[in-house]
Parts: sequence; C-alpha cells; structure tokens
Amino acid sequence: MHTVAVLALHQVIPFDLSTPIEVFSRTRLPDGRPGYQVRVCAERDEIDAGAFAVRAPWGLEGLAGADTVVVPGVAEPTAPLSPAVRDALRAAAAAGTRIASICVGTFPLAATGLLDGLRVTTHWGAAGLLAATHPALDVDPDVLYVDNGQFLTSAGAAAGLDLCLHMIRRDYGSAVAADAARLSVMPLEREGGQAQFIVHDHVPTPHGSELEALLTWLRENLARDLTLTDIAERAGTSTRTLIRRFRDQTGTTPLQWLHRARIRQAQHLLETTAHSVERIGHQVGFASPTTFRDRFKRTTGVSPQTYRRTFA
Repeated sequence: MHTVAVLALHQVIPFDLSTPIEVFSRTRLPDGRPGYQVRVCAERDEIDAGAFAVRAPWGLEGLAGADTVVVPGVAEPTAPLSPAVRDALRAAAAAGTRIASICVGTFPLAATGLLDGLRVTTHWGAAGLLAATHPALDVDPDVLYVDNGQFLTSAGAAAGLDLCLHMIRRDYGSAVAADAARLSVMPLEREGGQAQFIVHDHVPTPHGSELEALLTWLRENLARDLTLTDIAERAGTSTRTLIRRFRDQTGTTPLQWLHRARIRQAQHLLETTAHSVERIGHQVGFASPTTFRDRFKRTTGVSPQTYRRTFA
C-alpha cells in the first residue's frame, strides 16, 4: 500500500491540510482495498491551525519510509523553516520520496533548496512573493499544478484536489483516479489554469496621479477602436512620453493596459449577463469574435464559453 505523509507545519491552513487526507483516505482500488495509508505528521505535539489545534499522531519520523510527502500551505508562508523540518524533508528527498506542496506550501518546500532551478507554481496571489523570496525558482502563476517527477507543486485551494487526483492517476491509473474524482465531486481534469481565476483588473493608480483622468476615460471607452496615437492625443502628449508614463505608473504599456481592462469587463459581462459571446466581444472593443476569443483565452487560459459555465 502507498503511504502518504501529510506534514502539518505551524499555522497550517486547514483546507490545505484536509485535502490530501480526505482524497487519499477515500481512494479505493478496483477490488475495494484502500489505495493509501495516510499519516499526519508534525514537529510538535500540538500545531496551531488557526481556528483550532491539531494533534498529529506522527512526529517527523513519519516522513521516513513514506512514498509521498505532502506539504500544505501555512498562514505565514515566509516564516523561517525549522532545521528539523528542513532536514526531514531533505532526507525524504534523498531517499527518493515524492514530495508535493499545496498552495503556499511551496514556500516551506522551497526553503529546503529542493526546488531550486525547477518550474513551480503556488497561489497566483503569492506568485510574485515566491519569485522574489526564492529567485532560483521558475515560478509559473498560470497553471493549476506542476509535476517535475519527484517534486510537485500546486496552486491555491481547489488546485490541491487537482494535484492529488493527478498523483492518484500516476499511481493507479485513470480509472481509480476517476472514482476518486467522483467522490470529491470534481472533474478529473479541469480546463485551463489559474489564469481563469485571476481578476485581470487594471494596475491600481494612486489617486490624483497624472494618469487618473486618462484611465477613467479609457474605461468609459473600451468599445472604441483606440490606437496608441488616439490615447496619446487624449492625454495631450507624445506616444513616447505616454508609454514612459504608463510604465512608471502602471508597470505596463497603454495597449496592454487597455487589453486587460477589456478582458476584465468581458469577464464581468460573462458573469452577469446572458449576452452572446459575439455581442460581449463587440461591447468591449473587439471587432472580430475570433480575435476576442483568442485574446480572452490567452489572458485567462479558457474560452469565454468555459469561463461563463464556471462563473455565471
């Protein structure tokens, strides 16, 4: 039987902790036998989990001999990793154990150095912090999970379910994974990545900045066929100066900002109206439905129709 050790760190996020416990504990093989034995392990006798405390039946020794170790997220992802936990994870890796992280559990796993040079992911809201804290990582904020073979990382919340189901499929095949997915009321594979859940709004601009009036005008005129020259004329400046000011104050270019504002408005309309995709594309400034669909999928990772089914 495959043994999964779930590591409960200080201030563990309860959802991230419970996900692998539930998914793996409920997995059954075709003959009815359990597919996994689950150990909950912790460095201390009692672990703070926010609303309650966790008393794990296993210490760090429970990681030894496990086939898989799962590192859930913690409330303070940049908190220092204790030497004992670091050494236990490194020892497990050296023994060939598969190690996976859920959500911001990528942070403590990255603190061991085991992920250096690898492509990884985490919750999209923490991706920038992860990249800044661990520059040796190749952080991809747009995917639900990344499988590097021995080391796997997942995005936030429900993406931990996706990762667990993926590991079950690796271990026992698609049929067993599909049964586990049905028990979790989850599709075995979800279309798209994290990008569909990211609110692609404009970059906040300080109140009273010299671009504030221009950005307001752009939001009110998303349906117009605007060029860089049109925007510069509205701002009363040259295109070169306009680009520089946008870079300085929003971190992007005028047209990139405009595209994201259009997609954000399209997301809103897909969520709140029954308008056709073609009509929504026209409402947010895309003359061609094909161009709108392509731009929407490049930005969010899914088609407008899939986005609507998910969030309407």
